[in-house]
Amino acid sequence: MERGEKWLRQALDDLEWLADSLAAGHYAQSCFVAQQVAEKAMKAIAYARGTEIVKTHSILALARALSVNGEIEKAAQVLDQYYMTTRYPDALPDGYPGEFFTAEQASEAMRLATLVLSRAQGEIPL
Repeated sequence: MERGEKWLRQALDDLEWLADSLAAGHYAQSCFVAQQVAEKAMKAIAYARGTEIVKTHSILALARALSVNGEIEKAAQVLDQYYMTTRYPDALPDGYPGEFFTAEQASEAMRLATLVLSRAQGEIPL
């Protein structure tokens, strides 16, 4: 199995994890996993195109480096915000992530992650 395909398959698996987290009401975790789905999907594209090493967790940086813009770039701008703020209790000014993130944010994050994932599926045949 080629490297890009492995990353895409993992993104698809993580999408199931995202759906489970969202259904269980874990909104901060859902937003984080959405970021991970999109990041892995973009890395799948990079590896499928022949990139040897990817050293960023920024979906936006990946989109720009790969010239994948438009809706994907806009999705990246939202999803990148969830990389740290959803996981660390001191990433937000007061409280902890579990009390900040909402069902609406998590649902939108899933929609955006699915958009990025669809782009990767269009480039990488499974």
